[in-house]
Amino acid sequence: MKNILIAAAVLLLAACAKTPDIDYDKSVDFTNYKTFAWFPQATLADAGNYQISPLMEKRVREAVNAQLQANGMTPADEASADVLINYHASVDTKVDVDTFNVGYGARWNYWGMGYNTQTTTREYDVGTLVIDVVDRASNQLVWRGAREGRLQKKQTPEQRNAAVNEAVATILSGFPPEKLAK
Repeated sequence: MKNILIAAAVLLLAACAKTPDIDYDKSVDFTNYKTFAWFPQATLADAGNYQISPLMEKRVREAVNAQLQANGMTPADEASADVLINYHASVDTKVDVDTFNVGYGARWNYWGMGYNTQTTTREYDVGTLVIDVVDRASNQLVWRGAREGRLQKKQTPEQRNAAVNEAVATILSGFPPEKLAK
């Protein structure tokens, strides 16, 4: 069941937060990065018990490749690329708790004070997609972008593609960081 949720997490981030969480090394000159490759064995299999389906793996990789190329970068082989790309996904269950207090006072025939409290709880799943950019020469993480969103279930393959493309585009909208200053 957890594997299904992980696969869903990557696709379904488009429904929630549109602002990515971006962090980067301010001492790095990102204008020097022109080429990229995937980190050796970049996969969710190394991220503990989280697994992603081969279909989702392909969607994420294609979306990242397309977005980086749209940002002016060129694919290269691992040995000559300026940066290496990796990603991770996770799913967490969260709980919403709402408490309502309803007070009342006078009635036409007597005075009284009281209130009624009603509490409702709802569990929901939140997925997070993280994309890392590693300087190949120094093997140091230089940029990280993440997006979290409430998961939606029962999507068609077309909806999944659209959700992955939107999530990746949102995350990579802050790469390179110079784009944020414009």
